[in-house]
Amino acid sequence: MHKDELVENMRSKRIYHFKRKVFDTLEIGIDDPVNIFLVVLIILNVIIVILGTVESLYVRYQTFFDIFEAFSVIVFTVEYSLRIWSCTSSKEFNRPIMDRLRYASKPLLIIDLLAILPFYLPVLFPVDLRFLRILRIFRVLRVLKLERYFVALKTVAKVIKNKSAEIISTFIVIFIMLVIVASLMYYIEPQTFDNIPQAMWWGIVTLTTVGYGDIYPVTVSGQVIGAILALLGIGLFGLPAGILAAGFIEEIQKKRSSSEKSL
Repeated sequence: MHKDELVENMRSKRIYHFKRKVFDTLEIGIDDPVNIFLVVLIILNVIIVILGTVESLYVRYQTFFDIFEAFSVIVFTVEYSLRIWSCTSSKEFNRPIMDRLRYASKPLLIIDLLAILPFYLPVLFPVDLRFLRILRIFRVLRVLKLERYFVALKTVAKVIKNKSAEIISTFIVIFIMLVIVASLMYYIEPQTFDNIPQAMWWGIVTLTTVGYGDIYPVTVSGQVIGAILALLGIGLFGLPAGILAAGFIEEIQKKRSSSEKSL
């Protein structure tokens, strides 16, 4: 009995070490050959999805597109399954069921799932061609998988997360101003704007200083409000950029401080 327990313990240790190796390999950066292969495959997938929208190319090379898609889905499915299976080797996710579910709910794991679902849904559930076309567009989400492999992209995600409160506050202010201006324009120029949503579309185009010219105020008071809104848009839409720039500076300073301390 003691011998059997010893053999079982050795087997469990081997499984744990293998699981840990798999988890570390998939979680580390681009330097590992496995991750380099995944990065190249993701980039090729995005290129193939883009080229697949060219009807003449898709018709001519449909077999290649389909084979490459099937191969990619198999690889990404294995990757996703291995991530879910090996995550319990981490101290943060050591419970077999609950922690696996918690790990699977992480944003990047949801992206991984969305990257392969469009392939399986038509197989499991019959769908019409229009819905199938929409599902195929979701394959573009595979480009978001690159975030985990590059430090620079991780820094961008971290900055956005740290500054999310300030960015959300800025967009709330913009939205409030947009609603007020759109409501004013609707009542000032009923002959130009049939409803408030239409006036809000004009307000967005004006705030962003795009100016499509498809709809515009014709009265003096409407033009004055439009001019003020355009000037405010220059400053307001510059605020998120300034917030993100400040976040990048803070993140760079933190990295420098930690590097100096380690030395």
